[in-house]
Amino acid sequence: MTKLNLVKLIDLPKIEDPRGNLTFIEENNHIPFKIKRVYWIYDVPGGQIRGGHAFKNQKEFIVALSGSLDIVVKGIKEEQRYQLNRSYYGLFIPKGLWRHMENFSTNAVVMVLSSTTFDEADYIRDFNESLSLSI
Repeated sequence: MTKLNLVKLIDLPKIEDPRGNLTFIEENNHIPFKIKRVYWIYDVPGGQIRGGHAFKNQKEFIVALSGSLDIVVKGIKEEQRYQLNRSYYGLFIPKGLWRHMENFSTNAVVMVLSSTTFDEADYIRDFNESLSLSI
């Protein structure tokens, strides 16, 4: 089994109400880690790609709060593509996997929950180096 098999879409609670729906995320319940940082990506110009790296330690959970995007996760011999376009599910990505985000819709807003605080030394910016962690 490769780490690519650990990437998974996770449904979140969706409380429907005529006044508007509500969804929430609880650490160590809906996602398999404690949340240390939250950041969001928005105003991405057409055709741009975000990400293009892996992490030594950071695990992520990515949710399209508005609009849509594709997330491409790459392993040694394969890649998987996930489209996020609803705010009541997200994509869990374990540490050590190369990923990038593309095909952002107009006005897309993407929230990323992280298991670590920001640390530039945690980034792996060379795809070949990330392959040694993908096994």
